[in-house]
Amino acid sequence: MIEFPEKFNMFDYFLQSNLNEGRGDKICLYYQDKVFTYNQIAEEANRVGNSLLKLGVEMEDRVLLILPDCPEFITSWFAITKIGAVITMINPLLTTEDYEYYFEYTRAKVAVVDESCLERIEPVLQKAKYLKSLLVVGNGQSSHPKYNELVAQSSSELETAQTSRDDIAIWLFTSGSTGQSKAAVHLQHDLPYNTECYAKQILKICQDDITLGVPKLFFGYATGTNLLFPFAVGAATAIFSERSTAETVFEMIEKYKPTVLTTVPTMINSMLNTVVQRTYDLSSLRVAISAGEALPEELYNRWKETFGVEILDGIGSAELFHIYISNRFGEVKPGSLGRIVPGYEARIVDAEGCVVASGEMGLLQVKGDSAAICYWNAHEKSKQTFAGDWVTTSDQFKQDKDGFFWYCGRSDDMLKVGGVFVSPIEIENCLLQHQSVAQCAVIGVKDQQGLVKSKAFIVLQPSFQPSQQLAVEIQEFVKSKIAPYKYPRVVEFVADLPKNDRGKVDKKLLKSS
Repeated sequence: MIEFPEKFNMFDYFLQSNLNEGRGDKICLYYQDKVFTYNQIAEEANRVGNSLLKLGVEMEDRVLLILPDCPEFITSWFAITKIGAVITMINPLLTTEDYEYYFEYTRAKVAVVDESCLERIEPVLQKAKYLKSLLVVGNGQSSHPKYNELVAQSSSELETAQTSRDDIAIWLFTSGSTGQSKAAVHLQHDLPYNTECYAKQILKICQDDITLGVPKLFFGYATGTNLLFPFAVGAATAIFSERSTAETVFEMIEKYKPTVLTTVPTMINSMLNTVVQRTYDLSSLRVAISAGEALPEELYNRWKETFGVEILDGIGSAELFHIYISNRFGEVKPGSLGRIVPGYEARIVDAEGCVVASGEMGLLQVKGDSAAICYWNAHEKSKQTFAGDWVTTSDQFKQDKDGFFWYCGRSDDMLKVGGVFVSPIEIENCLLQHQSVAQCAVIGVKDQQGLVKSKAFIVLQPSFQPSQQLAVEIQEFVKSKIAPYKYPRVVEFVADLPKNDRGKVDKKLLKSS
């Protein structure tokens, strides 16, 4: 059993504990050519917390973070929790329409924003009736309070709010795969619980680690692996505000020498395609973590052969904060998502809620004490997902006799072709084994008779050119590898696949194209 005291605040668990244990002068953050110690981050967080109080933020108020990966993101994150307010955080590259939705949805009293976002935020401020103030990070001119000025004028002494372990602490937004993103509402103890279960027991994070992330900190996956997990054990993190490209990630690995890399399958694929052009030094890495979507066996094997670095693939969600099923060191089964993380339970059920037999496909349900209490302002959806102790996902899985979980696809992505359910993931994994295929995505489309057919969108390797002959060759290849009826009836060659802000292929855009 993992228990937390009645009076509990995440600031004490993730940051203050380092000062209490004598690590105040230890480097905890690398950014550009600067380094920051735990003492510096804690003092700056106190100043930001006092600044937010000056702007009228009170306990339980929402504060919206719209920042790239930078020190101000981290100090603001800890400031919000320390004063007992509620953290909400979104992508700084969204559109004006998106920002209008999030200001209305969160009802944030204050937003901490990067000056690069102002041009897209300003048009919606008059409609943001709950917003009292923006706190702007940057050196440009602005009519709004400036982070640098207000924080510099604020005290570095701040008392931690007397929050309960069951107070609301943070909203984590879903990926919005079937509509507008909703917030999973989490309590003060949720994130520390997963840290104790996954980060310490599976990832084996320790104070000697330096982490680096491909996804950005506003995404709960990266918030965990590239901020909270290292801080929980007195380790360090390296962050960068630039867009995550394969070249940039390689440069950051060589610059900061991280031991833990947080990544996603699309970036793994991109890095493998880039490394063909030159050699990169990844010798500092002891492990890479992959999540967000299942990692195909083909990519895992190529990565391991190329870099010699283990990948622990797993699955997590906004509803449970972070990874709850994962592969383990020395026990990786390529293509699978591993076994249940200690402290969690999982089961696979059919449409009637009955547990299916081993090897059969069904809906994944998960139980663990990092589960959110609800989706904000979505009562009916909350009842469907958070039923008692079990969280019902939208993911189809199979479990083998060894207890390993295999991802089959989202429920709304499954294809019924000729009366038989077909997993797009299985077809995609097969396509990636063809020498010409660099990236791919499979969806269902209706033909002239209204029947669903599988369609493959394929990005070719640079040495191949699109042709009808190649399309037929790829279709025949799939037929030779898996059940013939599963082959993609339509093949379309594209220059790239659309990605969402989590780095996953956005199939909604493919379906609407």
